[in-house]
Amino acid sequence: MIGRAVYAAVLWLLLPWLFVRLWWRGRKEPLYRTAVAERFGRYAKAPASGRPVIWLHAVSLGETRAAQPLFQRLAQAFPGYDFVLTQMTASGREAAQQLFGDRARLAWLPYDYGFAVRGFMERFRPSLGILIETEVWFTLARICKKARVPLLLANARLSEKSARGYETVGPLAREAFASLAAVAAQTEEDAVRLRRLGACGVTVTGNIKFDRVASPGAEATGRAFKRAWGERPVFLAASTREGEEELLLEALGKQPLPAVTLIVPRHPQRFDEVAALLERRGWAYARRSANRPLAADCRFILGDSLGEMAAYYAAADVAYVGGSLLAYGGQNLIEACAAGAPVLVGPYTYNFEQAAEQAIAGGAARRVADVTVLLQEAARLLADAQARRAMGEAGRAFCARHRGATERVATIVEGLLVRRG
Repeated sequence: MIGRAVYAAVLWLLLPWLFVRLWWRGRKEPLYRTAVAERFGRYAKAPASGRPVIWLHAVSLGETRAAQPLFQRLAQAFPGYDFVLTQMTASGREAAQQLFGDRARLAWLPYDYGFAVRGFMERFRPSLGILIETEVWFTLARICKKARVPLLLANARLSEKSARGYETVGPLAREAFASLAAVAAQTEEDAVRLRRLGACGVTVTGNIKFDRVASPGAEATGRAFKRAWGERPVFLAASTREGEEELLLEALGKQPLPAVTLIVPRHPQRFDEVAALLERRGWAYARRSANRPLAADCRFILGDSLGEMAAYYAAADVAYVGGSLLAYGGQNLIEACAAGAPVLVGPYTYNFEQAAEQAIAGGAARRVADVTVLLQEAARLLADAQARRAMGEAGRAFCARHRGATERVATIVEGLLVRRG
C-alpha cells in the first residue's frame, strides 16, 4: 500500500528525470519542449474575461478526439463559459490545435505536484473539471475537492487489469476516486470496477466516441486518395503499435495481399521507424505526406499524417484496427465502423471490450487469432464485395444504435454546475 507521503517522495525523486524525458521526447516531437513551465503550474497571464471556466482534460490523441463531440455540445449549451483544454502528450496537443483552434485555451496539465496543481487552479479557477476516460491523478483529485471544484470522470473506462493496478496503491486510489463528484461510465462493467475503487455517483452513459462525426469532406478526401492510388484495393492497418508492423510486414512477405497496404502507426513519433522497416526490406513505399500519385509497382503507403484517419477509413476496402495483435488492449474501432469499413481485430481488445464484442456480434467486425489468419481473412474479404458491403452497413448501423452518450454526459455537467451555484 502506498500513502500520500510515499507518493510525494517518489514524485520528488522523479523530478530530474521529468526534464530529461521532455527533452528526449522533444527530439522527435518538438511540442514537448514548448511551455515546459506549464507542466509545473506556471502559466502566462492573459486578460481576464470575467467569465466562468469549464476545464476538460484529454491526456493524449485518442482522448482529445473523443472530447470533440462533448466540447461542441457544452460550448453550445453554456455559451457564457470559457473553455480550457489540457493534455499531457504532444500528439494530444497537436490534435487539439487542429480540432479546437482558438475556441478553447490550450494548456499542459501540470505534473501531480501540489504546488503545480495549485498553480493551475489559481491561474484558471475552473468552475468544473472534466477528465476524459481514465486520467485520475491523486493530488489533482484531492486539491480539486478541497477547492470545491467538482470533477467529472467522463467516458470512463477501466479494464480489470487497470483496476487491479489501482488497487495496489490502496487508500491513495480510493481517496482519489471518492473525490470525484460524478462518473459517467461507458459500460456497466466499467461502472462496477469504478465503484469497487471507491467512486460515487457512477452512471452508465455509454461511449461518446459513437457521437463523433467525421470531419466534413473526409469521405471526399478518401475518394481522392483512391484515385491517387490508381483505384487499387486498399488494406488499411490503422493505429498500429510497436511490434505489430514487423509482424505484418514479415507475414506480407510470405503471403502478399492483392491490395495496397496502408500502414498508419498510432504514434507520430514512430513514422520514421516504420519507414525504416520498409526500407530494410527494400520494398518501395510512398509517404502520404509526399502527396504524390502512387507508382504502379508500389504496394505500401505510410500514413504519416495527423487528422486524416477518417479519410483513411473511407479509402479502405478492409481495415485492421491496431493494438490488438499484441497485448496492447486494442485501439478504438468505432471510427472504422462509422466510416463503413469492414473491420478486423486481433485477440487483444480489452481496452474496448464491450464495443469490440458488440461490433463482432453485429457483423461489423471479425476477430482473428494471429497475423496469418488476419491476412487470410483480409484476402477473403478483398475478394468478396458483397461481404464487404454487408459488414460496412452493419458497422454504420452498430454506431447509430449507440449514439447519445454526449447528451447524457452534458446533462450530468449541467447538474454539477447548478449544484455548485
